Amino acid sequence: MVAERVAIIGASGRSGAALARALPGCIPVVRDAQRWAATGLALAPRIADIQQHDALRRALADATHIISTAHARHAGAVIAASPPGARLVFLGSTRRFSRWPDAHGDGVRAGEAAFLASGRAGVMLHPTMIYGAEGENNVQRLAAVMKRLPVLPLPNGGASLVQPIHQSDVSACVLAALHGSAQGAITIAGPEAMTYAAFCAAIAQACGLRPRPVLPLPAWALMAASPLTRLPGLPRIGPDEIRRLTEDKAFDITMMRETLGISPMPLAEGLRQTFRPFSP
Repeated sequence: MVAERVAIIGASGRSGAALARALPGCIPVVRDAQRWAATGLALAPRIADIQQHDALRRALADATHIISTAHARHAGAVIAASPPGARLVFLGSTRRFSRWPDAHGDGVRAGEAAFLASGRAGVMLHPTMIYGAEGENNVQRLAAVMKRLPVLPLPNGGASLVQPIHQSDVSACVLAALHGSAQGAITIAGPEAMTYAAFCAAIAQACGLRPRPVLPLPAWALMAASPLTRLPGLPRIGPDEIRRLTEDKAFDITMMRETLGISPMPLAEGLRQTFRPFSP
């Protein structure tokens, strides 16, 4: 029986590093050795740019299982460089369901199509907004905004739905897909959808702030004002992000629960874990 050897492409990124910590004997495949060193993990990396076929093929040559946390648009390149019998797990994104066309969503859709057409064993997971990873800038950035503003300007009053997922649940889904028999594309998200305004209020409570009153504004007005977020002390928020806040991001996670066997943690618990190191 061949010993399992798991390669993680993009192991120096947020999700990649979280997975490398969960898989202490893995093979980290990274583009930048210095960025990998910054993770503090002792594993020896293999250096390969995902767009350089020969280098990537050499880095993956002895892998029995491969996790790719790189953008899903690179799925075709990963498939081409992977040993034929290796099981593959890709991290996609629920941006593939967005009604707003952009390069990110188009790339995820193209990567999913390449994977499904390949017939390779494995899964492409489509997570919604991920929070709770070391260095993530979703929840932490919102907390930073609320620390600086007395009110929270949101398109349409923050009525659109979100369903964020904690990084630990993303990692659990990847590991379940890696070692199970699931096949195809699976959406992964938190246990329930909520309005963006309620999400912001939960973040404020978790980090010890008074929830900020919501100032409803048209999306076009916020997009026009987005250059102001380039000012020192304010996290930068682009027009595309504002536009995406106007669409619901609520998903059925039956396959996550039944096929992968993962029941995601409630938002309150995920936020408690996220802000626990920063509590007074």
